[in-house]
Amino acid sequence: MKRLIPVLLVLVLLAPVLARAAEEVERREDGNLVIEGIPEIPQRVIDRMFQYQNTRGAGVRGWSTDGSGIYIGTRFGETSQIHFVKKPGGARTQITFFNEPVGGAAVCPDHLKNGFLFGKDVGGGEFYQIFWFSVPTAKYTMLTDGKSRNGGFSWSNRGDSFVYYTTKRNGRDWDLYVSTIEKPEEAKPVLEEGGVWFPMDWSPDDSKLLVGRYISANESYGYVLDMATGELEQMNPSEKKIAYGGSIWSADSRGVFFSSDEDTEFQHLRYYDLEKKKQKILTEKIEWDVQGMSISHDRGTLAFTTNEDGITKLYLMDTKRMKYEPVEGFPVGSIGGLAFSPDDTKVALTISTPSSTGDVYVLDLADRSIERWTYSEIGGLDSESFTGPKLFHYETFDKVDGKQREIPAFIFKPTNSEGPSPVLINIHGGPEAQYTPYFSAGMQYMINDLGIAVIAPNVRGSSGYGKSYLKLDNWEKREDSVGDIGALLDWIEEQPDLDKSRICVYGGSYGGYMVYASMIHYNDRLRCGIDVVGISNFVTFLENTKEYRRDLRRVEYGDERDPEMRAHLEKISPTTNAHKITKPMFIIQGYNDPRVPASEAEQMLAAIRENGGEAWYLLAMDEGHGFRKKSNRDYMMQSMMLFLEKHLLE
Repeated sequence: MKRLIPVLLVLVLLAPVLARAAEEVERREDGNLVIEGIPEIPQRVIDRMFQYQNTRGAGVRGWSTDGSGIYIGTRFGETSQIHFVKKPGGARTQITFFNEPVGGAAVCPDHLKNGFLFGKDVGGGEFYQIFWFSVPTAKYTMLTDGKSRNGGFSWSNRGDSFVYYTTKRNGRDWDLYVSTIEKPEEAKPVLEEGGVWFPMDWSPDDSKLLVGRYISANESYGYVLDMATGELEQMNPSEKKIAYGGSIWSADSRGVFFSSDEDTEFQHLRYYDLEKKKQKILTEKIEWDVQGMSISHDRGTLAFTTNEDGITKLYLMDTKRMKYEPVEGFPVGSIGGLAFSPDDTKVALTISTPSSTGDVYVLDLADRSIERWTYSEIGGLDSESFTGPKLFHYETFDKVDGKQREIPAFIFKPTNSEGPSPVLINIHGGPEAQYTPYFSAGMQYMINDLGIAVIAPNVRGSSGYGKSYLKLDNWEKREDSVGDIGALLDWIEEQPDLDKSRICVYGGSYGGYMVYASMIHYNDRLRCGIDVVGISNFVTFLENTKEYRRDLRRVEYGDERDPEMRAHLEKISPTTNAHKITKPMFIIQGYNDPRVPASEAEQMLAAIRENGGEAWYLLAMDEGHGFRKKSNRDYMMQSMMLFLEKHLLE
């Protein structure tokens, strides 16, 4: 009965738009899944996917306070939890045990406390709560109110307090609070300015805090917050619209290492002198974005990564000389989770490649040797059979500097395909995100077992290619990015080893909107589409997305309260043009999604069916913006592969 109640609420709330569709397609429940139009999954699909669905990855969460091991995030059961590893290749000891996934962790630097903070929500609703886990007692305590959204937690250098953002004041603004594990009920606000604020780094003496304010992917600000007086001083004040990345204090607290795109296309690493009010670009020779950074405890070494055409590279910088050099020897892929050991002799990091799951590695700073600490399972599959991508660029419809603009993309080609391969176009979300090569068990199944070529384009509006490229799809330019998919279809037609008559578009979140839009504009050139938690109407999306993120999205898509913009958003919305979709669709949604509400999926589902179209539908009552629980993901992937078999391969 408990499972039935939320399902009935969905049906009651959406009854007007679903009345006709409900008569034609039967809904059935399977645990927390609500299923429509999806046939029974053949046992052969379940059996073959079993190995792919039993791969797992691992990521760095932080070193233990005494440096005796590393906390990692990995999944042994239904959800990802915190585990502990004492040595390279050592056993992974599970620390947390929850039905819900556990997010990031922050290890307390105080040896006596011996524990860590972690975040967790319920059902994918993203109202994250902050918990304290005591290692000696193996007990956890919730430190926040249980209702608001909380995150960004960061320990002071002494480990006596931590700072975090919270929406508990009004459910909209991100305020900054300081708290302790001993008396969380006495947490006090240190910044209540309105808007989206987040903490970045405590000064070495814990007297000041670097904080950021986010407006959009192209506009943000950095400040120095005095923890005693509450005085807020803007760092590098300017009338320009600048996008800032991370910020870290120097050892003497006289300056700040940060990244920004001021007067440049890319976010360069810079140093800002707080007394002289001047900055210096440190990575001028690297014409790519600085992506992540972490500093040693003595603040003598800065590790930072760059995103170079979708590939991550690692650099180490001597902060006194402000000279850096690349670290060689890493496999080509994505690098993240940088964490210095307590004695500053090593750096732990997470590496994921297209042909290997994410795993934890440790870099020795003395001899630059790299040692693998975790060996995540790949379901007994032969990793040598996994296919890697090739980077290519294709011409699109407009010009830049007198030449046809080129769109970067990665292509995975099957090696055992007979004749031209069917194609799946994988469109990332954001829209300010970027596809970078990583391991995907589902993608490898498509390539190796179904013989599908996968293409992942970074259409205009993607990050990683400069701020001008990032702005090319804003507001009235929204459908220009859809035009980049049309140009990709033109490119596919010219490839003798790709089948132009068998193409599927797939995407999640904003990528889901791109799927709908592609199916509308290029319906006659596509076989089918798969949408995961996608936007179907920009007006209803902006009106119903959670209040704490609504203004952020208006900056990107346009303000629906303006009559002219509202009319434009309605005109280009998929629900307005759903009648143009005549090919099969698969719509996947989490009921608790705070970003793209479930109503976006339901109204598109109804619109397609009312126009006589075919649509499979999968709704998970215990998920949010994407599926994070293994059993749900397993069924989702199995049904997706069956959908591709029936509508792309046949």
